[in-house]
Amino acid sequence: MWQPNKLEQERVEKLQKLEALGVEAFPRRVERTYTAARAIAEYEALEAKDSEAAQSLEVVVCGRIRRLNLKGKIAFCHIEDESGRVQLMLRINELGEATFELLKEGLVDSDDFVQAKGTMTRTRAGEVSVLTYEFKLLAKSLSPLPVIKQQVQEDGSVVEHGEFSAVETRYRQRYADLAVNREVREVFLKRAQVIRAVRHFFDKEGFLEVETPILQPVYGGAAARPFITHHNQLDQDLYLRISFELYLKRLLVGGYDAVYELGRDFRNEGVSYKHNTEFTMLEFYKAYIDYHDVARLTERFVVEACLAVNPSLQINYQGKAIDLTPPWKRIRMRDAIREASGIDYMDYPDAAALEAAIRAAGMSVKPGQPWGKLVEHLLGECVEPTLTQPTFIMDYPRDISPFAKKVEYDEQHTERWELYIANMEFANAFTELNDPRDQEARFLEMAAIFRAGEDDETPLDEDYLRAMRYGMPPNGGFGMGMDRLVMLLTDQRSIRDVLLYPHLRKEEG
Repeated sequence: MWQPNKLEQERVEKLQKLEALGVEAFPRRVERTYTAARAIAEYEALEAKDSEAAQSLEVVVCGRIRRLNLKGKIAFCHIEDESGRVQLMLRINELGEATFELLKEGLVDSDDFVQAKGTMTRTRAGEVSVLTYEFKLLAKSLSPLPVIKQQVQEDGSVVEHGEFSAVETRYRQRYADLAVNREVREVFLKRAQVIRAVRHFFDKEGFLEVETPILQPVYGGAAARPFITHHNQLDQDLYLRISFELYLKRLLVGGYDAVYELGRDFRNEGVSYKHNTEFTMLEFYKAYIDYHDVARLTERFVVEACLAVNPSLQINYQGKAIDLTPPWKRIRMRDAIREASGIDYMDYPDAAALEAAIRAAGMSVKPGQPWGKLVEHLLGECVEPTLTQPTFIMDYPRDISPFAKKVEYDEQHTERWELYIANMEFANAFTELNDPRDQEARFLEMAAIFRAGEDDETPLDEDYLRAMRYGMPPNGGFGMGMDRLVMLLTDQRSIRDVLLYPHLRKEEG
């Protein structure tokens, strides 16, 4: 049960006084006719033509009080809505004594939501304002919003302190974080613009947006540990999806040429600055293309997403200058690892030999991993830290790529690439396997090398194989975590800064 602190108790008492005076603190009806930004813009446009006519522009604006300053028989108040701020000029002559008394007695506070009706004007100080003659409370704020104090240091850096400077508290109370930090609101506006741009790109390219099951009887399409739930009526365990892949490719069997989905995936794994257990994924699959075509599509849609929120393709991410202008670099995985580590993994045909070579090069590695996982370890340790500019790492080992077709030049690699930007993996794509016999063999191979306690199990999905046996067209497929793309395009270091409600540990107490 809520136990108000001293400041909150003072506001509760103000609410009680308002109610005793017959003031409705949470009214049912609102009459807004203008946003703050529109009111100012229309006034300035009229003022440029006819200053006298501009003075007759009547508006009703609503918002949260951000600043309130009372001076005798006049008060100045800034209110804020999503579009911005506008000043209210509140004079006893226009408002009347009863309403002005509420301000004078301090019964209206910063953070309260209010409605103001009046005519637009410009004050002596030159600020466009609403000369208000009707003023009413819309919602009384019982808990004052946190205040973040900023102190500029001698070197020009800014140190934040105060009751709301703790980052985890801001994540946990995102509603308050948004209310006090306009720059945080801007990030999420840009996130929406990025998502909208991606949708627009695939829609105009002729892709069909679809929705596939979140609860799945067999999970698959990625190497990740799932969340498990139970359907009581069916008495059946189900899994929250880790990928859309196998359901989307079934739709190619059904006759669609190109499909995509933007939605949530869930992976029961650790969290980090670039991982969250629940995240937004984009996947698309298109018939009659391969992984080279997918790479070109990727360059084009990322460019469109970037330009939706940035003026150019030259961006800055955490102090790194990045150029997203296509074409992006392409390098085979084998060549990239050999160049960065001095190890040609093809010289070591079994896991034990490759593990020994990695240790001999002075790197630590978890013992007993499969050969493909060791190759992947080399990529992460030696190559990824060098990949600041957009780079496609091409041709992954077969035993860590169960859904990709083999390359033409050997039996060990597949037509799979991963995209790296700013030293992070961003996307994964294949020339998709469409031979059901080969796919079944891959499922069985993955089961054979799976180790209990690891996250890389790929369960055999018999229904997916049945769909493939009806005939699946050759196709290219792709997956990208949209949260990382938003991180990149808004210069946010942590994935938590682009998720409205990141997953956090249970709050103590």
